[in-house]
Amino acid sequence: MSTAAAQTSQVSFYEKRATIYQAEVDGFWQRLRAAALFVLAGLYLVLPWVNYGQRQAVWFDLPTRKFHLFALTLWPQDFTLLALLMISGAFGLFFFTNLAGRLWCGFGCPQTVWTKFFMWIEWLTEGDRNQRILLDRRPWSLDKLARKAAKHAGWLVTCAVVGFTFVGYFEPIRDLIPRVAAANVTGAETVFLAIASLALYFDAGFMREQICKYACPYARFQGAMFDRHTWTIFYDPGRGEPRGHRGREVEPAKAGLGHCIDCAVCVQVCPTGIDIREGTQIECIGCAACIDACDEVMDKMSYPRGLVRYATEAIIQGRSARVLRPRLMAYGALFVAVTLVFAVELVRRVPLQLDVLRDRARLYRVTSDGSVENVYTLKVLNMDQKEHVYAVEIGTPEAGGPGAGIVLEGVDRVKVAAGDVRQLSVRLRAPASEPAVTSTSVDFRVRALDDPRLVVTEDSRFLAPASH
Repeated sequence: MSTAAAQTSQVSFYEKRATIYQAEVDGFWQRLRAAALFVLAGLYLVLPWVNYGQRQAVWFDLPTRKFHLFALTLWPQDFTLLALLMISGAFGLFFFTNLAGRLWCGFGCPQTVWTKFFMWIEWLTEGDRNQRILLDRRPWSLDKLARKAAKHAGWLVTCAVVGFTFVGYFEPIRDLIPRVAAANVTGAETVFLAIASLALYFDAGFMREQICKYACPYARFQGAMFDRHTWTIFYDPGRGEPRGHRGREVEPAKAGLGHCIDCAVCVQVCPTGIDIREGTQIECIGCAACIDACDEVMDKMSYPRGLVRYATEAIIQGRSARVLRPRLMAYGALFVAVTLVFAVELVRRVPLQLDVLRDRARLYRVTSDGSVENVYTLKVLNMDQKEHVYAVEIGTPEAGGPGAGIVLEGVDRVKVAAGDVRQLSVRLRAPASEPAVTSTSVDFRVRALDDPRLVVTEDSRFLAPASH
């Protein structure tokens, strides 16, 4: 093999990861971001402890296939509502992405939230950016070992709390605590606790920006939703170039320089390690750390703020920005439409279901007096939050028409507890004088005696011999 061929065969198509040592920065956007992160993390940690009535307010009860959200309990039969909610969220994400870029990534994504908490632990135990770089370059010592151990201990404690809370959304968290303390958890719970904790440990502790760069699908398709009027983070090259180092006393115009002093602070504070001065990039999560860092430098240099700022491509090119545009209005219209459909379906939702099963073993029975009976099994599902007593009835056909003489025999009242299913057997009987029709449509109706809104109807067939 030739030397050129050998060199070609050793080419790697994957860039070796460089450790990112992010510097801490203060400013308006970082204070706003920290507030958002604490609110979201607080909601995540607190919600499982909130009760609604006699149960956990937010509880995804997988064994019984119920999703409890405060006053609302969603069943598998409510899959349409869940689908509409997810579609509404998707169009909402499209709308806000087209309007203001990756706000979700920078201010609301769980990956961003917990990674930021891990970074705070890292800064607390190992120091600022320069101290962490020096610490990693130093040989191992008791001080380095203690700092690293403190960092990982903080990470693991955070992972344990977050992982335990995650499982607490699927198992009642108040019941889970004593069982975990007594090591009396099931194998499935142990697996979920371990996966939730270790996944966060490796994700927020080690993977970090790799998730945003390579694993997150949103990073891949969000660029398709951008246009030249999308508000996102830009570096203003018309004002910043040509960049160059200078002292505070140097006048940029006289020195033939722009306002960028090439300090690279915007790169040092970036959690994904990009240089915003190279333009909009797929790795940018919109955290606005570079804006606060650059504004701080501009203040020190007595230059106007906004060299790096939220703007649109049109504004950077010296044109006016357009807020109302076809794509944004289309996303907004779809978001509003699906949300309204979801709201209407939620209001119209009747927390009651009736299933009617015919006796397949015997289609009908002719009694000694010539009347015909059909046997049915009714399943009444109470999806409400309280117990109800239901009346079981059949629809009233038109006088003289087929089925007008059919009567219901058996249970005509049934009490069903909240979230329970009652199964009952009933009979429909047609007298001998009923017109000879082999198959007649009948409607079973179940209605709550204490709530006129809770009424459901299910159709079935009444079968009779041809000679009847």
